[in-house]
Amino acid sequence: MTTDSAPTPPSTPTTPPTPASASAAAAPTAPAAPGGSARSLARARRRHSAARFWREYRTHRAGLFGLAVLVLIALAAVFAPLLVGSDAQSVTDAPGKPMESPSAAYPLGTDQFGRDLLGLLVWGARISLSVGLLAAVLSVAIGTLVGITAGHFKGWYATVIMRITDWFLVMPTLVLAIALAAVMSGTIWTIILAIGVTTWPTTARLVRAQTLAVESRPYIERAQALGGGHGHIMARHVLPNVMPLVLAQTTLVISGAILTEATLAFLGLGDPTSVSWGGLLQDAREAGAVSAGHWWYLAPPGLAIAIVALAFTLCGRAVESVLNPRLGATR
Repeated sequence: MTTDSAPTPPSTPTTPPTPASASAAAAPTAPAAPGGSARSLARARRRHSAARFWREYRTHRAGLFGLAVLVLIALAAVFAPLLVGSDAQSVTDAPGKPMESPSAAYPLGTDQFGRDLLGLLVWGARISLSVGLLAAVLSVAIGTLVGITAGHFKGWYATVIMRITDWFLVMPTLVLAIALAAVMSGTIWTIILAIGVTTWPTTARLVRAQTLAVESRPYIERAQALGGGHGHIMARHVLPNVMPLVLAQTTLVISGAILTEATLAFLGLGDPTSVSWGGLLQDAREAGAVSAGHWWYLAPPGLAIAIVALAFTLCGRAVESVLNPRLGATR
């Protein structure tokens, strides 16, 4: 008895793989190219941070008011030759009579030489703003350097540098600035140097406290374990974390620098060849405007100094509130 077996299907011939297909199957899939370089990604992050900062800043009405005032005054200072003319400071070509009261021709009156006080006020904004900005930058730069190094290096260096800082703190800043301005030549750079080297201790103490807080974080220990030197840690890890504090402190120091410059110019320690708001007050005092009741000679430069100092203070408070989330939460 024979059993019938199921017929086997015919085998399909298989073609051997070609070398090209074999190599394509064996080759790993290449990773997708990144969307952009590290530099472009860093620029995108900076743009995003700037946009976020501006959105937060716009919520502060006082900060916006201060910024608008500063922009208007800065534009007037930049375009002073077009607005009031380059001969507004000339004594020999003064257009009016001495000590004229405000009128349609001279909205703020004239000084003792017959010069238009409105033109002098616009020209004075250049010196006052320049001295305030440059002196504040110098002061904050010194304070940041001292604060970061005193917070990073422990031991005798921190002790000595902080005792020097404490000595500058207890000494009256204005007295030190007057002493420096008196012994040096009476130029704008002397005023900038005198203000910058006497107003840095407050920034140094703030930056040192922030540096100590940053260096207590775990990633600083990891950077040191990986071989990061002192310069690398201070420049790449500490400085970026203290920059928000430095930026807010700069806007606050500018207002104090402008007031100090006005005080030094009022005391006759400024540059006699340039027009500033403090110099205008000193000229008014010498011309007897106080006793004669010439209020238009005293009020405009005094109000200009107060307004600019207040505007910088409002901007500084707004910047500090934006950069410090805890202040923003309690605003």
